[in-house]
Amino acid sequence: MKKIGLLSDTHGFIHPRVFDFFSDCDEIWHAGDIGNIDVCDKINAYKPLKAVYGNIDGHELRQIYPVIQHFTCENLKVMITHIAGYPGKYAKGISQILKEAKPDLLIAGHSHILKVIPDQRNRLLFINPGAAGIQGFHSSITFVRFCISGNQIHDLEVMDINRASLSDSVNRP
Repeated sequence: MKKIGLLSDTHGFIHPRVFDFFSDCDEIWHAGDIGNIDVCDKINAYKPLKAVYGNIDGHELRQIYPVIQHFTCENLKVMITHIAGYPGKYAKGISQILKEAKPDLLIAGHSHILKVIPDQRNRLLFINPGAAGIQGFHSSITFVRFCISGNQIHDLEVMDINRASLSDSVNRP
């Protein structure tokens, strides 16, 4: 069994509660719009990181992380990309990639909207963890954790922090 912490759209900010919420996780996955290399360094110092770059990420992050990651976790085929749309409204080119790669789990970011949607047509689970950063239109900072055992995803939990309740938080581990 693997415990996964999942976030996206940090835009250079890591909420301090990420580290407590992900304390039991084996890995952290980031679905793009990281913001800067410092975010990756702080996460990597805490837990192993798998990430993709997003549309706001600059040259440095694009040299380190791919636009799409395909890998297997336990017995589950995983695909992570930043811009994917969502089931029924996938972004251009994503449906073809799904047909070829046949992932069991598709993770995306970009929309700043938390979504967990079973995609019956492509036989996968879609997860967008929402936005973990403070930049954007979203009213809540969200990130998720879940477990993978064999080919099963279970115990999915969401951290939801109202942005209005935030004072000037410090980007710290």
